[in-house]
Amino acid sequence: MSEEPAENISGGEDGSGAAAMFEERPAETRAEAVVDELGRQYWQKAYGGRDAFECLVRTILSQNTSDKASQPAHDELMARYGGEGDLAETLAEADRAELAETISGAGLYNQKSKMIRGAAREVVAEFGDSTGFDAYVRDEPPAVVRDRLLEIHGVGPKTADCVLLFAGGRGGVFPVDTHVHRIARRLGVAPPDADHEGVREALERDVPGEKCGFGHTAMIQFGREYCTARKPACLDGLDACPLSDRCDRVGVSPETGDVVDPSEATAE
Repeated sequence: MSEEPAENISGGEDGSGAAAMFEERPAETRAEAVVDELGRQYWQKAYGGRDAFECLVRTILSQNTSDKASQPAHDELMARYGGEGDLAETLAEADRAELAETISGAGLYNQKSKMIRGAAREVVAEFGDSTGFDAYVRDEPPAVVRDRLLEIHGVGPKTADCVLLFAGGRGGVFPVDTHVHRIARRLGVAPPDADHEGVREALERDVPGEKCGFGHTAMIQFGREYCTARKPACLDGLDACPLSDRCDRVGVSPETGDVVDPSEATAE
């Protein structure tokens, strides 16, 4: 069993965000119907308002590790460097070995300490401090911000999209991690051979912008509780999964118990 937290740190009752209300209406796409069901299963949240630079740091720490490991590392970093001064300015001048030791619980700490200090120096050089960076993320066109974030060493599409969503509060942004990538293709709401960017494009096209944020967080939670990589709940019977009636089960055979990546299921 995975030792993930019971709730996704980026959403849910104990996470950030405010309850979002929507007028009840029939979903216009299968992807929207899935997200609506996920919202009923978990939560409907509107996001935004986090400090952009801290969000960037937090998401870098989460790369290739679990929330169970990265959250304490983030807490340690903030305890040591998040005092009265500006966080970006402080981390730009931080001793890298000390920074690496501080975040060691997150895994890949030498690599991540370089990324974080490098990102801090870039933010300070171009935006002055965390406040200037935060204003840029919130106020500039999302596509412009995303392209600029992707220029920072260590920032990939998922990290950039998380900053846009959780700090900038941008609608229409659906970050794609390993859970979302797997589940969207299994469900059949994204092409089975789509890479992470292909899944993002499909979901952002077919899910209303105001629902993308909670679609992201709830899909992650669904992936942890029901649609795991090796043993999705439907192997125990279709009634074990709350989304069974909306799922194409691409790459999953409850009859035989076989589970393969969706791209392999259609390669034959």
